[in-house]
Amino acid sequence: MSMPNAERRKQLEGRALIIAMGGNLFMGAAGILAGILSNSNAIMMDGLYSLVGFGSAFLGRRISLKIDAGPDKRRPFGYAADEAIFSTFRSLSLLGLVLFAISNATKNIYSYYNGMMPEPLIFGPMFIYFAAIGLTCVLLWAFHYFTWRKTGKASAILRLESKAALFDGLFTAAAAIGLGAIYLFRDGALSAIAPVGDSIIVLFLCVLAIGSYLRDFRGGLGELANATASPDLLAAARRALRPAIAEDGGALRDMSVTKQGRTILITVYYNPLRAITAEEVDTLNLRMVRDARRAIDGADVYLMISQYARRWPDEVNPYRDEV
Repeated sequence: MSMPNAERRKQLEGRALIIAMGGNLFMGAAGILAGILSNSNAIMMDGLYSLVGFGSAFLGRRISLKIDAGPDKRRPFGYAADEAIFSTFRSLSLLGLVLFAISNATKNIYSYYNGMMPEPLIFGPMFIYFAAIGLTCVLLWAFHYFTWRKTGKASAILRLESKAALFDGLFTAAAAIGLGAIYLFRDGALSAIAPVGDSIIVLFLCVLAIGSYLRDFRGGLGELANATASPDLLAAARRALRPAIAEDGGALRDMSVTKQGRTILITVYYNPLRAITAEEVDTLNLRMVRDARRAIDGADVYLMISQYARRWPDEVNPYRDEV
């Protein structure tokens, strides 16, 4: 299957995010209503999670519309960092929601074992809710995942939305199984925990999910801090630029590769070993950009003409304290 062009990829991504907004708004409203009707914290948590997803999809679509815009007066390095900012704070908001749910569930369990009886669960509204929301989550996950693949697996926004829909579906399925078991055995084996069964389920699911969101949060922070990209990207960049450097005849002093969102910035510290004009520098830089993009989608190359690597040597370092 051929890769769609940049404009078509943007259209596909925008459509997926509009569908995500509608799906999450429906699930959020349904979750809050069903949570109130059933007295279930697990279902209420599910609804709040979906409302966060609605806000995320709304912001993600706005970012997606400008993500490919080049440098301008307001943003001299372009808009690539917006996707990393989005991913970081999306993960942070989900972490906050998970921690809130953990604290609330722990408080309910503690109160119950100190003699405070919670509101009894009403199971009727749950069955309709679980069936409708489970199907919606599966459809959203499939749509986001296949759109992400169709657009070249370059969109961190779509990848995160796909993961969020999958977790929401797993959360819903696990809550349905747990609450179903409590309903069936509430007068038998599970009678001791039945009154706080949904709080126990919330606690269990949140503990399972927190590791994934922490990894996404750390990854986003790394991109915002311009941390070095993965070794495979660095190796791919070196292979892609080797022919242009060999043909020009200069010496590669250093190379760094950083990732922000879907943009891969390759910084080349290069000594041409000869006098060189600005036109020749531009020609070489453009050749490097073309070669890099054949190997790495979204790559850009910043060519630094210098006899040094990325750090000034100690003898000329202007930041070194005077002795």
